[in-house]
Amino acid sequence: MNISKKNRSLATSAVIAALYVALTYSQNAIFPGSTSMAIQFRVSEALCVLSLFTPAAIPGLTVGCLLANIVSFGALPMDMLFGTLASFLAALSMYALRKVTFKGLPLLSLAMPAVFNGIIVGAEIEAFFIEGPFRFSSFFIQGGCVAIGELGVLFTLGIMLVKIIRNKKLEKYL
Repeated sequence: MNISKKNRSLATSAVIAALYVALTYSQNAIFPGSTSMAIQFRVSEALCVLSLFTPAAIPGLTVGCLLANIVSFGALPMDMLFGTLASFLAALSMYALRKVTFKGLPLLSLAMPAVFNGIIVGAEIEAFFIEGPFRFSSFFIQGGCVAIGELGVLFTLGIMLVKIIRNKKLEKYL
């Protein structure tokens, strides 16, 4: 059976989105709040590394984040918009920077979810969830907490996933 490139890409995106939602929802069911607290360690964010191997991961991660936020957090409109935007920009930049490596690891790419989520979600938290006027000092704390969680996931589980995909030569399946 010969599957067209377009259909294969669509199927890959759908599987990535489904995995992201399933991982986020399962983690939140087992450890309530661990996917949405200030310093979150969202295991599903490790899937961001798939952006290093296929552009199909970009829409997959974007849709996965949107659906996970709807299912897990009651569809807060601002998080549907800002969280999804952060995921899209992170995945897009990871793909763009995938060939920039340090000792064979795409460390700059792995930092992109921390950068975009730290800035965008940090600003969202400060603007919508913290009482009073927007304060940059508080924004840096909120954004820093989000970034710490992202870095924790990507520089542990993400690096492990990159190594597994490369060592097992799984790139051809993505």
